[in-house]
Amino acid sequence: MATDIKLIRNFSIIAHIDHGKSTLADRMLEVTGTIEKRKMKDQVLDSMELERERGITIKMQPVRMLWHPEGPEQSEGQENYVLNLIDTPGHIDFSYEVSRALKAVEGSILLVDATQGVQAQTLTTLQMARDSGLVIIPVLSKIDSPLSRVDEIKMEVAVLLNIDPDTILLVSGKTGEGVPRLLEEIIKKIPPPHVGGDLVISSNTGRALVFDFKYDNHRGVIVYIRVVDGGFKKGESLLFAISAEKFISLEVGTFSPEEEPREFLSSGEIGYIVTGIKKPGIASVGDTITYLKKPMHALPGYQNPRPVVWASVYPESQDDFPNLKQALSRLRLSDSSFSYEEETSGSLGRGFRCGFLGMLHLEIITERLNREFNLQLIVTMPSITYKVELRNGKEEIIYSPHLFPDDGNILKVYEPWVDVKIITPSKYISSLMPFLYDHEATVGATDNFGDNRSAIDLEMPLRELMRNFFDDMKSITSGYSSISYEIGEYREADVVRMDIVVADEPMAAFCRVVSRRKVADEAKAQVEKLKEIIPRQQFAFKIQGKALGRIISSESVSAFRKDVLMHGSKVVGGGDVSRKKKLLEKQKRGKKRMQANAKINISHEVFLKMMRGTNN
Repeated sequence: MATDIKLIRNFSIIAHIDHGKSTLADRMLEVTGTIEKRKMKDQVLDSMELERERGITIKMQPVRMLWHPEGPEQSEGQENYVLNLIDTPGHIDFSYEVSRALKAVEGSILLVDATQGVQAQTLTTLQMARDSGLVIIPVLSKIDSPLSRVDEIKMEVAVLLNIDPDTILLVSGKTGEGVPRLLEEIIKKIPPPHVGGDLVISSNTGRALVFDFKYDNHRGVIVYIRVVDGGFKKGESLLFAISAEKFISLEVGTFSPEEEPREFLSSGEIGYIVTGIKKPGIASVGDTITYLKKPMHALPGYQNPRPVVWASVYPESQDDFPNLKQALSRLRLSDSSFSYEEETSGSLGRGFRCGFLGMLHLEIITERLNREFNLQLIVTMPSITYKVELRNGKEEIIYSPHLFPDDGNILKVYEPWVDVKIITPSKYISSLMPFLYDHEATVGATDNFGDNRSAIDLEMPLRELMRNFFDDMKSITSGYSSISYEIGEYREADVVRMDIVVADEPMAAFCRVVSRRKVADEAKAQVEKLKEIIPRQQFAFKIQGKALGRIISSESVSAFRKDVLMHGSKVVGGGDVSRKKKLLEKQKRGKKRMQANAKINISHEVFLKMMRGTNN
């Protein structure tokens, strides 16, 4: 029996990072009886170990809940409502995940922390929801906190949405207060799904939008779908409309939040289909699943995400290259927003140039490669895309810093800029202005944003946004500021390549493109940081920063000192001076030979620490 479409409500939760989305989802699951109290745990929808460690949502997660307006129990003669929630990430790097989730629902809860108020990312996600034509339900969270400012934040949200403050709901994800009322408002305000055609399950006709997918070693690709027309059953011959790949549905079901098999999925429902496909590159978000015998035209899909940050990834041992290739292929099945292609470096060997949506996204992917696939990696310094006009008339697009041409061969360089919005307490504006100037920002409008806060609009090079911008801004404003940004146009840049040389060997992984006026400071900072991190060797060596054809900064790392005059607790030679001199000379010759053939092996941890030292 198909689910009555009038009883289905599809919605998501959108908010700034750390405003309590996952905690509110926990209480919804508890109140609706989807998960028993004895089985409840914090962040139940965050299944990834990294998500729990960092306390952030990285992957969207759908879940199906049943609810009756009078309570979770079934009332005689009345069916429960089906509430399909898609929990979404809050960090700006994962906004592509949010945009995909919004295409699969009819409404969205706009969650605002009652202790922090509207933040920059709140505005970004709100605009995305409005552009998708969703019904917005404004909700204040953390009302039980002693730091909450309910009345002030209510007015802030009311002005933002141009609504009556009394219509804003109040909830506590910690205690569950206000959650039943919120569920009732979802049923009242969010419309049931729109059906694309008058189709029934028996007609073997239907369409579903693929909004996410994952890979299972035994069952192949499992696609997460929103059924738009008709329905789908187990054992049917189906087709990916775009990739034209045929398959038989091995299982269909919904999320509770674990995968739960069902007889079929009907119009308006959110669920999954097990395809059995084990080839990479077949499934893609935005594709349409339809019937093989009666195919329907594809649904409007998603725009492909545009990488913002690039970094090259190489295995520490070239023997692991096939494993890295397979790991990237598998990982892309659970995160389609990063891209990769093979490249070769003279010093690092074979690897992959990868595109990411931001610095946190880069760090998460490299950490997952290390944890989930046990790969030891060399990760180059993150960079952006530059367009370079050479003196010989050619134009090149540069993704990797170590491929950036020498300064003497360059005529012009162009780099991407970003349009940035910062929301901060007004008292920090005077401290922020020199900081923004240092990051080459052009400040535009500055508006009061209620509660003695200001919204600053500015433009700046994407390169500078990556230069510890987030961490430094949080430090200046004591953590009370937030930021959102969008990629803008390309503009001319005055930048040069800076190389880091270790023991007379240029390290391609540490190469960076930096502003010409800051190259001396950047070289000094990177050389000093690497000196602190890199382990000492049996011989002395130098770390140097090189740019514009000369050495700009240099530090020496001393060797481990082994006292060859000691054997156990006794002095060798019984105090004989000639014997001591002979041993010291022998040690000196040995160190000289070692230094002549020296090659520094830099561990995965050193690369990660250097990368984290420059990320946001």
